[in-house]
Amino acid sequence: MTGSGKYFRNVTIKPEDSFCIIELDDKGENYRICWGLVNGGRPTSELPSHLMNHEVKVIATNGAHRVIYHAHPANTIALTFVLPLTDEAFTRELWEMATECPVVFPAGIGVVPWMVPGGRDIAVATSELMKKYDVAIWAHHGMFCSGEDFDLTFGLMHTVEKSAEILVKVRSMTSEKRQTIQPDEFRHLAKDFGVDLPEKFLYEKH
Repeated sequence: MTGSGKYFRNVTIKPEDSFCIIELDDKGENYRICWGLVNGGRPTSELPSHLMNHEVKVIATNGAHRVIYHAHPANTIALTFVLPLTDEAFTRELWEMATECPVVFPAGIGVVPWMVPGGRDIAVATSELMKKYDVAIWAHHGMFCSGEDFDLTFGLMHTVEKSAEILVKVRSMTSEKRQTIQPDEFRHLAKDFGVDLPEKFLYEKH
């Protein structure tokens, strides 16, 4: 993981200074740096969130999910200033932006209201959402994604952010969509692609 206060652009230039590999003890209470951060420093301040998410997803997926990825995608963050900070609002709006979205993240998206990052409270809130979702958005901060490998997890975040970019563009053009994907159309999509879409996201809009 990257070090606290390190610059991401330096990861490829000075990897041994910019990030590290850690090992946890048997109880998961302490860690040691096995490699990296050669000039001193600590792992990211968001380590508690990463570890709690790993713990939850290992149990929820029977060990299949091995990657927790955190980043600060600009369009997704922008939407946390204008959309209601609810799972329902974010999931539905982002599902509507591209037909692939409900197929790529059919369980939906969880949203954590603004909290101070790096502490136990936000880690607990995020891990609770990760019991249901593979995507959790931190209001005004960034996103966490979970997956089986880095390609799938990066692709998941990229899909969410691409959908957010489309929504930002739509909202910059108009306050009301002229047409969009309707609840029954989502249900047909789910049937054809063999995914389960929670009904709580398929509400009728007024």
